Amino acid sequence: MTGSPDGEAPGRRSGRGAGETPAGERDRRPEDAPHRRSDERRSDDRHERDRYERDRRDDDRRSDDRRDDERHGRGRRSHGPYERDRRDDDRYAPVRRSDDRYDRDRWSDDRYDRDRRDDDRHDRHDRDPRPEGADAEGAYPGQPIGSPGPPGPPGPSGPPRRRGFRRFRLAAWIALVLAAVVVGVSIAWVSGPPTEAELREKAGLLDKDRLLIGVKEDTPGIALRKPGESGFTGFDIDIAYMIAADLGFRPDQVDFLSIETEDRARMQARDTGGAFVKVDLVVATFSVTPERRADPSVGFSTPYLYTEQSVVTRADYPDDNVPSLGQLEGKRVCSLGTSTSLAELRKAIKVDPIAELLISKCVDRLADGVAANRAADAVTTDAALLAGFVAEPGRKLRHHDIALEKTEMWAVNAGSNGALRTLVDLALYRSYADPGNKSWEEAYEKHIRPLLAANPGVDVAQARQPCALPPDVRRWPWERTLPVQDCPSAP
Repeated sequence: MTGSPDGEAPGRRSGRGAGETPAGERDRRPEDAPHRRSDERRSDDRHERDRYERDRRDDDRRSDDRRDDERHGRGRRSHGPYERDRRDDDRYAPVRRSDDRYDRDRWSDDRYDRDRRDDDRHDRHDRDPRPEGADAEGAYPGQPIGSPGPPGPPGPSGPPRRRGFRRFRLAAWIALVLAAVVVGVSIAWVSGPPTEAELREKAGLLDKDRLLIGVKEDTPGIALRKPGESGFTGFDIDIAYMIAADLGFRPDQVDFLSIETEDRARMQARDTGGAFVKVDLVVATFSVTPERRADPSVGFSTPYLYTEQSVVTRADYPDDNVPSLGQLEGKRVCSLGTSTSLAELRKAIKVDPIAELLISKCVDRLADGVAANRAADAVTTDAALLAGFVAEPGRKLRHHDIALEKTEMWAVNAGSNGALRTLVDLALYRSYADPGNKSWEEAYEKHIRPLLAANPGVDVAQARQPCALPPDVRRWPWERTLPVQDCPSAP
């Protein structure tokens, strides 16, 4: 084959013949090949480093994810395509976290704005008693007058800052009120009445091992000591034991001493040897009078028995009934000296009565001898004192009710010891107000009620303890407080 004028191979005018080198490659010189290989190598190294850095970051991120999973208790995630997708998602995690934080902040701002609007609405509602949206008549548009409006929003009462301030202000007010109460109670406690323990100390009972009480010894049913015996029995004796027990003394720590009528105010009794002894209390049928109250040496407690004055004659007395003390005019009448009964008798008759130190002496005068030699025709004193003599076997006596309106009130004499008198009042108040304390009722049933059958028609003594008000004694909060009874006026 012949070559073409241009030197091309036959049959291939255009294009590159077999084994022909491209134009770009023809321009390259052989000496440039080493430089091209060096550039390609550096490019490959750079891509390799980038891939290495990317893989290392992925490994670090996976390690962090594993630590987070272990810390939060999540299980290990699976590998494979899901892992690659998760890594792709993790590239956008910072953006998502930023968006979530923005959403939370925006939600907080919206909630604060809503709370502020609610607080403003509540403030407007406080200023205007009509609900929001109500017209001048107090009703909502299109709503009948007088019908209730729609309920208001139940939202919070105000922003958190204002609610916190309101709570602080309420707590401050409560603290101030409590402080004022504590200070007031402390002042009242310090300046208030004494406690029972303080009264015991002031009364001088803490150093005493025995309690001395002056009582009568010759009145059956009230206070009697039989000849040859050292013990006392009767209603007054049981009342004395009741008071002593409340003062902290056992029955074997109480000593009873015989006291005469004129010595009750002086609180001087006689011991077994006849010597005068100062006693702590006098429980000896001592009646309360204004004159005795005015005596500074007499300190009466609240009364513990109500009785009345009466008259006793022999059973063969000519008159079946003695309606008054005036009926005894011209008769020989005996009574206790310095007693209230003797004073009333002197007002009623002109003849001077017979005065004795013991009521038993008057009764003996009434019963001695025949009619011509009698030393007394009648005896007058408190009915509770005479009822025991009338009820004694072998005595032929008659008891008369003289219908005096005056009531005799027996009380305990504590003398000038005011603290001891308050403690006695406390004992009598407990006996009266405590339903479980039956000491007074038991004494009455044991000693006075048996006398009523032998003294018909005579009010010997009231069967109920006189009303007692609580004394001014300070009580501890844990101490039992008895109810305050409604006391009628004393007779």
